Amino acid sequence: MRTTITIDDSLYLELKQLAAETHKTFTKVVEDALRNSLEMKKSKNKNTISLLTAGEGGLVHGIDLDDSASLNDIME
Repeated sequence: MRTTITIDDSLYLELKQLAAETHKTFTKVVEDALRNSLEMKKSKNKNTISLLTAGEGGLVHGIDLDDSASLNDIME
């Protein structure tokens, strides 16, 4: 689709320089920048954290997470 945008002169010059350095068209550089910006926004909206786990049954027998002194002893 063809469209017209107005951008800051210094930004235009940076984009033109990047296009020349990467051997891409100005349009391709602008498209890539817009796609990256949209992807970053989408990924920020996904506050999902995946944790890897191993084994079953919870804590090892004798571990008390409420007893920091014994946890420290075990970790040393």
